[in-house]
Amino acid sequence: MNRNRITSFFRSTWLWKVFSRSDYKDVPLRRRFFNWIIHRCVYGKKLPFSYHFTSLITRHENFKFGRGVESYLANAGGCYIQAINGVEIGDDTIIAPGIRIISANHNLNDYNNHDKAQPIRIGNRCWLGTNCIILPGVELADNVIVAAGSVVTKSFSSNCVIAGTPAKVIKKI
Repeated sequence: MNRNRITSFFRSTWLWKVFSRSDYKDVPLRRRFFNWIIHRCVYGKKLPFSYHFTSLITRHENFKFGRGVESYLANAGGCYIQAINGVEIGDDTIIAPGIRIISANHNLNDYNNHDKAQPIRIGNRCWLGTNCIILPGVELADNVIVAAGSVVTKSFSSNCVIAGTPAKVIKKI
């Protein structure tokens, strides 16, 4: 119901003519705008940053990222970032579509609560490949490349390529 109301309102305004043009060059701005419309009008939230409309980020207040990361968040679809215990991403880190960053596990005695853990810290100039999963308490130093489909369960030092399930160092840079 809300979605139809927003669509009809949007089509009745000048915004439809501007943002539906096929030659519109600023695609991230268009995605940012739709993200704003959906979250602001439907959910009533004011976002401190923009991300792809198919992504889900929980606990925005515990999610911190550096310079150059927002453009990847706006373009990488299907990401899930759970920031209950905190997630920190450094400058110029590349985020590919479909990543999963999970900062808290469920408590084994009460599934409605989460266990406390260290926040996930990802350094500067890292590259998180498509569909990689980063689990609670992981710290990745600077210049770490995580291969597509990897499951990162422990921390790694800088200047390396990691891959596998669970992830291990396959190459030093």
